[in-house]
Amino acid sequence: MARSLTTRNLFDKKPERVVSFQNGFLKEAIGEAEAKGCWLIYGPEKNGKTWFALQLAKELARAEKVSYISAEEGTDKSFRDACDRAGITSSDKIMWDEYLTLGEIIEKFSKPKTAKIIIIDNLTIYADEFRNKPFREFLNELPGKLIICLAHEERKEPYPAVARMAKKLSKVYVQVRGLKAFVTSRFSTGGELIINDEMSELCWGAMALPGNQD
Repeated sequence: MARSLTTRNLFDKKPERVVSFQNGFLKEAIGEAEAKGCWLIYGPEKNGKTWFALQLAKELARAEKVSYISAEEGTDKSFRDACDRAGITSSDKIMWDEYLTLGEIIEKFSKPKTAKIIIIDNLTIYADEFRNKPFREFLNELPGKLIICLAHEERKEPYPAVARMAKKLSKVYVQVRGLKAFVTSRFSTGGELIINDEMSELCWGAMALPGNQD
C-alpha cells in the first residue's frame, strides 16, 4: 500500500516533466501542464481536429520526440496534405505510424528511448479493443507518457464511450469546432484558439474560457 503524504509532502512534490511551448498562445491556454496521463481533442468530423493535433504535435516536437499514430486516415496523400497545411516539415522530430493495435502500442512505447508524447488519431478506431481493456488500464501500462487522443463528437460530447472516459481522465481537453479550438485545462484558465489557415499557426480567438478547476 502506498504511503500517505503529509501536507508538506504534497506541496513539495514536483512534477517529473512539464510540456514546453514556444507558441505563447498555446502556453497561456494550456499552462504548465504535466507531461503524463492523457489529453483529449474532440469535435465533429471535418472541423479541424487533425489540423489542430498536427499543429500541436509540431509545437511539442520542438522540445520532445513525438509519435503520431494516424489510425483512421493512415499516411496517404490526404493526410500528407494535412501535414503540409499544418506547417509540418522534414526537420520536425515527429515519428509517424498507421494503425497499431493497443497491444502493439504498449509493446512499442514501453521500450526505452521511444517518444514520451504519443498522439492517437483517433479513438473511434479502437472502440472494440477498449471494450476488453479499460482506458485507465491502458494509461497505466504506459507510465510517464503523455497520450493525446482524438475523438469524434456526438450531441456535443466525445464519442464513443472510451472517448467519454478519456475526457473524464484528461487534465487538458480541447473541443474543436469550425477551426476554433476551445481549451479547458487544469493548469490554466483555458482559452479559445483560432486554427489559422493561411499561416499554419495558432492565435487567440475572441474570448477566454474558464478552466476545469474541479
